[in-house]
Amino acid sequence: MANSGLYRSSRHNMIAGVMGGIAERFGWNVTLLRILFVAISCMSAAFPGLIVYLALWLLIPKQKLRLDEPMNYQHTIKTIHEEKTY
Repeated sequence: MANSGLYRSSRHNMIAGVMGGIAERFGWNVTLLRILFVAISCMSAAFPGLIVYLALWLLIPKQKLRLDEPMNYQHTIKTIHEEKTY
């Protein structure tokens, strides 16, 4: 999917896909963004971070998956019918 607009990710979601969508939009590492968000939230007594996350959850639309675009899988998908070669 093109990097246009901000959306909640359908591929990188743990709770609502907010951090995954932001990371996909700007080309950042989603794990580092999550760690940074949790660290900043803990430093600010966690409560403001929760409100920010909930607000983003409500304001950012969910990503619509398109079936005509191939998914970029990081690992090769194998079927049970493929022969094992050693």
